[in-house]
Amino acid sequence: MTTLSATLQDAYAECERITRAEAGNFYYGIRLLPTPKRSALCAVYALARRIDDIGDGELPRETKLKDLAEVRADLDRLEASTDPVLVALADAARRFPVPLGAFGELIDGVETDLADVVTIADWDALVVYCRRVAGSIGRLCLSIFGSDAVDERTELFADQLGIALQQTNILRDVREDLGNRRIYLPQSELAQWGIALRTDAAGDLDDPQGRLAAYLRFAAARAEDWYGLGLRLIPHLDRRSAACCAAMAGIYRHLNHVIGTDPVQVYDKRLRLSGAQKARVAATALVRGRA
Repeated sequence: MTTLSATLQDAYAECERITRAEAGNFYYGIRLLPTPKRSALCAVYALARRIDDIGDGELPRETKLKDLAEVRADLDRLEASTDPVLVALADAARRFPVPLGAFGELIDGVETDLADVVTIADWDALVVYCRRVAGSIGRLCLSIFGSDAVDERTELFADQLGIALQQTNILRDVREDLGNRRIYLPQSELAQWGIALRTDAAGDLDDPQGRLAAYLRFAAARAEDWYGLGLRLIPHLDRRSAACCAAMAGIYRHLNHVIGTDPVQVYDKRLRLSGAQKARVAATALVRGRA
C-alpha cells in the first residue's frame, strides 16, 4: 500500500481492530491477504458488521430502521464522511471496484430480520434472503480479491459461495434464532417433513421423532452442493486471494459437514471450531489454494 495519511492509517487500523475482534471465522482467511487487500476487506467487513449489529441490537424496530436509513445515506456521501469506517471504505472504493450497491442489498436483508416474527415461506424465498445478506458479501469480497476475469460468471460464483455460507449459518444457529423468533428454515419444507420447530423444557431443540435431524442432514447436503457451485471461483483468483477465500469457505464447509454428519450437535449449543481447527484450515488453504 502506498504511504497513507495518519488519519487514513487510523481509519484502517480501526477497521482491522473491528474485524479481528468480531469477524471470527472470516478473519482466519482475511489475514492471508497482502496488506492492501487485507485493509480494504477489513473496511468492507467493518461496515457490514455495523449493518448487522443494527439489526441484531436491542433498540426498537423504528430506531433500527432509522439507523439503517442513515447508513444508506452515508453510502451516498461517502467522500464527505469523517467516520473512520467510512473513511477507510471510501479509500478502499477508490483503490478497488467495490460495488457499494451491495451494501444496500445487505440492508434489505437485515430489514427482513426486523419483523416481530421472521419466517421464510419456501426455498426460493430463502435463496433471495441468503443472496441479500451473504451473496452481497461474496460480491464485495470478489471486488477486493480481483480475478482473471471479473464478469457475470465470477460474480455468480461469489454470490453462490455466499449463499452456501449463509445456509450453514442458518443450520448452525437454528436454536438461537428460534429463541429470537426467527425461523429461516423454509416453512413449506418444515411442513413437508412434519416438523414443528420448538424447544423442550431444557431449552434444547425438541425432536421426538427424529424428523428435524433427518431434515438438517438433507439441508446440509443441499448446502454442500452450493459450496461446490461457489468454489468454482477459486481458480479465477490469484494465489493469496484464493487462499483467503478457501480458508473462509473451508471453515464453514467443515461446520456444514459436522452438522450433516451429526445434526444433534446444534440442538443444545452453538457449534464452533476451535482456534487450532480454524488455523489448520487456514494453513491448508494457504498451501493448497483451495478448500
